[in-house]
This record gives sequence, structure tokens and C-alpha cells, in this order.
Amino acid sequence: MSLKEFEILKDIGKGSFGLVLLVRRLLDNKIYALKRVKLSKMSNKEKINSLNEIRFLASISHQNIIAYKESFFEDNSDTLNLVLEYADDGDLQSKIFQQKKKKKNLKIKNF
Repeated sequence: MSLKEFEILKDIGKGSFGLVLLVRRLLDNKIYALKRVKLSKMSNKEKINSLNEIRFLASISHQNIIAYKESFFEDNSDTLNLVLEYADDGDLQSKIFQQKKKKKNLKIKNF
């Protein structure tokens, strides 16, 4: 697997080690979030934590947790890529802040 198998639609997030892109997989035309982690910016402990994150995400399945689909490594950019389910209604932190502004509790459905 490689980045060539995806069409990059837009940036949807950025962190200290990389970014998250909205992508379309060319094979099946499905939309995903692609988390790109620059390993060269990480310590050995942070690299181990990233691998543990992949193992953890791959081992769980729950309707309220973003689903891990697959991952691949790009040698030329030293980048770990995680293909994840895309949550088109935004992230939890944004939802919490929106409700906090309105002074309302966050309602979680089907938990």
C-alpha cells in the first residue's frame, strides 16, 4: 500500500508529529482520514507508543470509537500512515467545547 492509492481531498488536522488528511481511496472510492506521522521527529519511546496505538486501534471495534482500517510505512518520507474511519460530524473535543459554551451537557447516543 502507498499514498498513490489515495486522492488527497484536504487537510483536516495537524499535530506535533504530523497531520491528518481527508482522502478518497481510489480502489473503492471510500472516504477515510489518513493520519501521517513523521517518525524522524519522534524519540524511540514515542515510536514505540505509535506502534502500540496501532495495535490497540486494530484490536478494538466499537460504534463510538473511530475504526482503524490499515496502516503502511513510506520509506522515502519516513512516515507512518494510518488509514482510519472518517467521522464527518467533527471531533469530540470540538463537541465538548460547543456544549460548554451553551452551558449544556454533552449527550452521548447509544453508548
